[in-house]
Amino acid sequence: MRFTVGFGVLAGALSSAGVVETGSQWPVRVNPKPLQSLISPPSRPLQWGDINVISTTDTHGWLLGHQHESFPEPNYSGTWGDYAAFVSHMKELAEEKDVDLLLVDSGDLHDGTGLSDGFPPGGVDAQDSNEFFKQIPYDVLAIGNHELYTYANTFDMHMNFGQHYKGRYLSSNVNITVFDTNNNSVSVPVGSRFRKFKTRKNRSVTAFGVLFDFAGSDVNTTVQRVEDMILEPWFIDAIADEPDVFLLVGHMSVARDRWPIVFNAIRDVHPTTPILIFGGHLHVRDCLQLDGRSMSLASGRYMETLGWMSVNLDGGSTQNLNFSRRYLDANPVTYRYHTNRTEQTFGTPEGRNITHGLRELEERFDLTYQYGVAPRDYTMNRSPYPSNGSILTMIVEEAVPTALALNTSRVGIPSLLVISSGSQRFDIFKGPFTKNDQLTASPFVNQYIYIPDVPFSAAVKVLPELNRAGAERLWPGEDELEGEEESLQMRMWRHERKVERGYVEWLEDMHRLYHEHSNAVAEEPRTVGYVTTDSCPGVGDDTPHTPLPAYGIPDFIASRTPIVSGPDALIDLIFVDFIQAQVIRTLNEVQTARAYSRADARVYSGVKSNEVLGLYASVAWN
Repeated sequence: MRFTVGFGVLAGALSSAGVVETGSQWPVRVNPKPLQSLISPPSRPLQWGDINVISTTDTHGWLLGHQHESFPEPNYSGTWGDYAAFVSHMKELAEEKDVDLLLVDSGDLHDGTGLSDGFPPGGVDAQDSNEFFKQIPYDVLAIGNHELYTYANTFDMHMNFGQHYKGRYLSSNVNITVFDTNNNSVSVPVGSRFRKFKTRKNRSVTAFGVLFDFAGSDVNTTVQRVEDMILEPWFIDAIADEPDVFLLVGHMSVARDRWPIVFNAIRDVHPTTPILIFGGHLHVRDCLQLDGRSMSLASGRYMETLGWMSVNLDGGSTQNLNFSRRYLDANPVTYRYHTNRTEQTFGTPEGRNITHGLRELEERFDLTYQYGVAPRDYTMNRSPYPSNGSILTMIVEEAVPTALALNTSRVGIPSLLVISSGSQRFDIFKGPFTKNDQLTASPFVNQYIYIPDVPFSAAVKVLPELNRAGAERLWPGEDELEGEEESLQMRMWRHERKVERGYVEWLEDMHRLYHEHSNAVAEEPRTVGYVTTDSCPGVGDDTPHTPLPAYGIPDFIASRTPIVSGPDALIDLIFVDFIQAQVIRTLNEVQTARAYSRADARVYSGVKSNEVLGLYASVAWN
């Protein structure tokens, strides 16, 4: 639909129909149970060892599982209660096999779904959802960067979460400034520096929880460089005694970050002690071995994957150890297969209570409020941009124009809309579209502003120039238009953009490697899902899939160009305040007839960016 025509026709229809609110016709719950008969079961049993580890990372509030029926979502449909039951049964199996089973998490519990982010005013992000997270008996947990964007969140993790997991929640290189009993400000670890403990089989473990060199934390929180952490007396003292294994859990990529620094510091003292490393942050499945007596594992994102690692100890030999690893799709079919349970015998009272409590939280936050029914899947990377299946195409060509037309005095004036592709975080799937889907897909709160009377010939040059220059070119500190301190959203955007790029590059690599192998074509049809090639021996994926397609996306996107009388026609150039500096500076570069400034920008509509999808669904998907 043409942007200007759509605005005018839509405004008249809405005015006559009186449809100007986000009221839902169907305030009902999303069906949380996918068609489990279509979920592929695991291909083989797990390989157990002397020490076995189940790992999670980057859960980001996905505690009710992925609730839509479009694949690959059913692959990840297990709730946190299902996971709790799985853990309980796996512990029973470990006792039967007389081996150790440990649980670890590598951080990022905040910022993802309505369960973590949909709290009412005055609340703290993820405080309510973390009460359910705490019901899993983790042995070691590490802090993530999303725990550090706002001081209130970090303080909550320090006072509540860290106290619950006292001694097990680790922040080896992350501090928070608080007041002590004498009302003096002191900098202390958010959790604990390290943990030394004995397993059920009386094996000694020395554990650390390390964060990458994160520079975006809030005031009164600090992240020490990993290079400096290993020189601290407490670290040197902690690694002096040799345990049976070192357990390194931390929020950083296992392949592209600072793990070798920690690893080498330990190896300098203990050349052959087994080292188990569990990373995260890049949202990918990955495994590598820094030497033959260690293994490093990353377990994906959004409670889509459980990581599994096992190792057989050899009592101090110098030979390579027998490790195994596996990436488990987080769904009840997987859980029942590996615990030898049926649908009738799998559930536990504790697990059912957790799921029930999460449903109550979902209701309390009004997350099941339904705006409409999406007619198809709209994805970030599985469909090319532009295309009918691209969420970015839908957002910039349909949803934003529709929503803005509900509340603007500029209807009928030719216009061009430019936004950042980073404004969207997750896909939208065919079926009921709820408040939780809105929070998950489009979380950022931005104002739509515009510059009036921009020559058409100049306006149409802005998008290609923005993408040519790249999204990081004109951020604060490089542009006289932005003199203030970098905003919270800007800090989050910087890091999330790197994560998203790393994730998409990984998907592209996995897709390419799959099709480069002559035996990659399955003998029988497979559902789409993750197909992983990593640096560790053997096949890591627990369940075979056809790989997800992955298409790159530009940094900036725009609505279709309006139909105007000629290049000198004047139009509204609309954009979000988040990219104001880039747009204004770029506009001044593509034309010289006028020098634009912030004073030329005005509010286009009272609609905020995080309201767009709900407004659009109320109108277009009813």
